[in-house]
Amino acid sequence: MKFINYLESIAGIGVFPLISLGVFFTFFILLIIWAFFVKKEHILEMKNIPFDSSNDSKQ
Repeated sequence: MKFINYLESIAGIGVFPLISLGVFFTFFILLIIWAFFVKKEHILEMKNIPFDSSNDSKQ
């Protein structure tokens, strides 16, 4: 028996791909909205974290 036959026997299986597609697009749309409204200072602060010497551990 092929795998597709197992999927066809599950009631309502067609809704799961639609839900996952909806979650995927919702996440990225919210991420784009956040990127437009976040303060520029926050972006610059996050960008400079790797170069910040105060976060370096003493070796």
